[in-house]
Amino acid sequence: MPTDAVPPVPPIPVRSVPPPTKAPPPGAPRRWRQLALLGGLLNVDNSESSVQSVLFPALRASLGLPLAALGQLVAASKLAHAVAGPLWVALARRWPRKNVLAVCCGFWGVWTAAMGLAQNFVQLLVLGTIASAGIAGGGPLVNGLVADLFDDADRGRAAGVLYGIAALGLGITGPLLGLLSDVENGWRYGFFASGTVQVVFGVLILAFLRDPGVGARDGARSGPAAVARLTRAQFRGLLRNRTLLLICVQRLTTGQFILISFGVTFLVDERGFTNATASLVTPAVTVTYLLGTFLGGFVADRVHRRHPRTGRIAAMQTAIVAYAVVAYAATQIDWGPMWVYMVVFGLVGGVQSVNPGINRPVVMSVVLPELRSAAFALMLSVEAAGWAISSLLVGYLGDAFGLQTAFLWLAVVLMLANGALVTLLYRPYVRDAAAVRSELARRAAATIGGAKQA
Repeated sequence: MPTDAVPPVPPIPVRSVPPPTKAPPPGAPRRWRQLALLGGLLNVDNSESSVQSVLFPALRASLGLPLAALGQLVAASKLAHAVAGPLWVALARRWPRKNVLAVCCGFWGVWTAAMGLAQNFVQLLVLGTIASAGIAGGGPLVNGLVADLFDDADRGRAAGVLYGIAALGLGITGPLLGLLSDVENGWRYGFFASGTVQVVFGVLILAFLRDPGVGARDGARSGPAAVARLTRAQFRGLLRNRTLLLICVQRLTTGQFILISFGVTFLVDERGFTNATASLVTPAVTVTYLLGTFLGGFVADRVHRRHPRTGRIAAMQTAIVAYAVVAYAATQIDWGPMWVYMVVFGLVGGVQSVNPGINRPVVMSVVLPELRSAAFALMLSVEAAGWAISSLLVGYLGDAFGLQTAFLWLAVVLMLANGALVTLLYRPYVRDAAAVRSELARRAAATIGGAKQA
């Protein structure tokens, strides 16, 4: 595979005006603090699915549900993500992004709290679907904001920190949620607490988030009118972006998420641990996930600087294949004591965690600033659909053949095929990233030329 650098864009011969991409954007002070706030927001949004996954054995016993019910709950949640995500992005093109975030990822938490009042599976399914429809706006909008807070050289590290913070809460709350399994109707208290924290974060977003503006770190800052327009031609152009489409196919066919949804239940059903004991894997996974996101984003940025043509794609492919290997070790071998499972599941979390620091910057580098939130909405919607399909398959296969067999095919074999699929990304990524750099350079030149004439 070629690793030589893309030929640089010829510099603009202007002495008196510095390049816009080097100037700190006036709307993005304290960008790492802003990133921490956004990471905390994603953290509390993930808490709803954490309650559902960690406490499902207790919830199942309380409501008399089969294993397939967890697959149906996750599938409905992710399908709601797939449908609602683009709608929130469309709203954010007409109203301030932070206001939309505060509503969809903050105040919408009342629906998460309402899940604790469910008296049967249908009520739980309906309330969970409504709650997930709000949370769906977080991923695309937050990733768009990160792209506007950090330039291309730092986006891998920023994405790693973002998703590391987002995972931190699970490590803290996982064992606490496990303790609730020993309390009568403890799963209800988990949903009440999760929804309350979401609402609190909605207030924090309104009070402290500062939107830097679309394109602030690319020298192509757009005004509200420009951001509000997403023409059909632009959307068709987005669909013609081969890199983005291939990443969407890769996210649709990934099996990485099923261990997140079914891991604790697997340890209860297949390895005989109690719900409270099985939940102890969550802090172990969180520690390695944090290390993986921080180190993964940093290493991915270093690899990209040394090999800008192929570095990020090669890192993505390596991480996917490595995941299949450690997933096999975690699910196909009976290790015995819980501390060993904490180690092997920790390895799974560490390998999985490097992906946001790789694939998010890939999307950012092949899509123009004003289209990034729409691109992330498309990618995350497809990803949610894939998560829904794999969750349904795991639920039904688990009931029929056991979770160990289901994991073999969907977390190991499918992931090896997924890694092979990434090979198709090398050439289109080089072409699409170069096209975006060229367009941004043209815009920067036009901006400087207009300033000189004025």
